[in-house]
Amino acid sequence: MDGYKPQQLSTFALTLFNYETEINKEKVSVDFWDTAGQERFNNMHPSYYHQAHACIIVFDTTRKITYKNLPNWLKELREYRPEIPCLCAANKIDVDVSVTTKSFNFAKKHNMPFYFCSASDGTNVVRLFKDAIRAAVAYKNNSTDFMDEIMRELENFELETDKKDNEVDSGLDSTGNSDEQKQTAS
Repeated sequence: MDGYKPQQLSTFALTLFNYETEINKEKVSVDFWDTAGQERFNNMHPSYYHQAHACIIVFDTTRKITYKNLPNWLKELREYRPEIPCLCAANKIDVDVSVTTKSFNFAKKHNMPFYFCSASDGTNVVRLFKDAIRAAVAYKNNSTDFMDEIMRELENFELETDKKDNEVDSGLDSTGNSDEQKQTAS
């Protein structure tokens, strides 16, 4: 994100991007899933929501239909991830800056942070994504969602298993005595 590069490409079905960062002095690996809003890809969306910890819901300020689709997209998301934080972005403000004087009530109605952005020139893009990452980490660390709790337990189990697999038997007991020392002392 620090090296933001504007692009003019539309998303087709799904674009994946991995980003490494640090939040509260902890390394975080973030997978961004940029899904297409086109109706022909709707049946693919549920698989994208699995283990999502935040959502940025975006509409195109030059295409009114995308704003009208926001309630449908949010409803679908909430079926699979009812509690994750959502942020709302009005994209393409570079095309007509006057849209930044308009009021878009969707975000306010659904209690979401709202951002005017331009993916083309980078306006507010880094800020939006950094805020989304912070919200996702906070959610993941404090989630009470049943599936999140299971996934957290599995991650802890994997960490414990990996730790045990990596431990090397030094031949010493907890007091620092070797097997040979124990036999001599007996």
